[in-house]
Amino acid sequence: MNKQTIGFAGLSHLGIIYSAASAARGFSVVAFDPRTDLTADLAHGRFPVAEPGLDDLYREHSARLTYTSDASRLAHCQLVFVALDVTTNDSNQSDLGPLEKLLAEVTPQLAHGATLVIMSQLPPGYSRKLSAKLADNKLRDNQLFYQVETLVFGNAVDRAVHPERIIIGSDKVGADKVGSDKTGSDKPGEALPAHYAAYLKAFECPTVLMRYESAELCKIAINCFLVSSIATSNTLAEVCERIGADWREIVPALRLDQRIGTKAYLTPGLGIAGGNLERDLVTVQRLAEENGCDASVVTAWQRNSMYRKDWVLGRLFASGLLQNTEQTRIGVWGLAYKQDTHSTKNSPSLALLRALNAYSCQAYDPVAKIDAGQFPHVRVCDAAEEAAQDSDVLLVMTPWREFASAPLERLLPRMRGRKVIDPYGVLAEARCRQLGYQYERLGA
Repeated sequence: MNKQTIGFAGLSHLGIIYSAASAARGFSVVAFDPRTDLTADLAHGRFPVAEPGLDDLYREHSARLTYTSDASRLAHCQLVFVALDVTTNDSNQSDLGPLEKLLAEVTPQLAHGATLVIMSQLPPGYSRKLSAKLADNKLRDNQLFYQVETLVFGNAVDRAVHPERIIIGSDKVGADKVGSDKTGSDKPGEALPAHYAAYLKAFECPTVLMRYESAELCKIAINCFLVSSIATSNTLAEVCERIGADWREIVPALRLDQRIGTKAYLTPGLGIAGGNLERDLVTVQRLAEENGCDASVVTAWQRNSMYRKDWVLGRLFASGLLQNTEQTRIGVWGLAYKQDTHSTKNSPSLALLRALNAYSCQAYDPVAKIDAGQFPHVRVCDAAEEAAQDSDVLLVMTPWREFASAPLERLLPRMRGRKVIDPYGVLAEARCRQLGYQYERLGA
């Protein structure tokens, strides 16, 4: 067990996951949030986010977790992380107001010589401005760091407890330290404060140190490469649909190419969603405009994403099922933007339901909820079976594992129609066809 007590401030999705992960790595954790109702719920293991493994993580390590709404408790921590999610607006731009309010509450409580680490996603240039702003007797001599968060909804617990690498931004990085793993050296204080280096060492992964601006842009760069894989896969999957090829047959060959890799994102989907990827694309466009760079490729990715979001709607129109608005009933499985998360931010399913506002829809999701006032034409069901009942077509909009194991022999015959549109290939395609259903998926 590590004797060091770690502080976390801001208990949104990011802070909840990483504070629990720190406890799992043996640290005592003081987790602060000004919302007393939230900290009370967290202290009883009631979480406002849905993540596989989070309940088990809490049960196993709750003895090392202290949730509080008293900011002064952070004064006992030499290492404090600010880990508040930075949300985006409808234009995919960051709202930094809540983060700045949290910083104003936390920084006066820091002990002399404490290290402050910002995990919240920041736009390039923000860390250096913040460092200058906080350069008082508590945060002098390189005591502010930016650690790139790698939160992935639906897989957040595993990535937090077992990170593949940790990326850190600093205001003083010597040429000999750039891109190196200094936390594993004999003199960790050479590049990082000793208590921070000891914390990072507990996670047993490479640490990459760089200047503030590089770390801030690194997070965006990762997402841009991810978007390029998504857009390429989507484009070629559509070509497959038109010429009689099958994208699933091509993917194994791509994974054997060392230039692409075994873990490359090659699954076609319905555009990009969730908020963070969109925000980073908008940020790159802004930076390009301000600095005289060309970002037309980013604009192309955005156009491709919007185009892909209409794939299911196009299939519905092509099927002729949308000709009769009064009689057609549409069953929808999945509301979240992807599996294993409660989030519906920029969800393709919700975008589709908005486009189908003239039709009777019935939808089910194991976790995600929607505002009934915004979707008066949608009846939210308590089970997948209920959403399929008497529907003319079934749309599988989120690849939940629950749907993959659904008893098709029992559920599909409850439908009124014989059409199944399953973009991600969640259901057993061969079995659907054997049962006499018209089945469609992306890339085939």
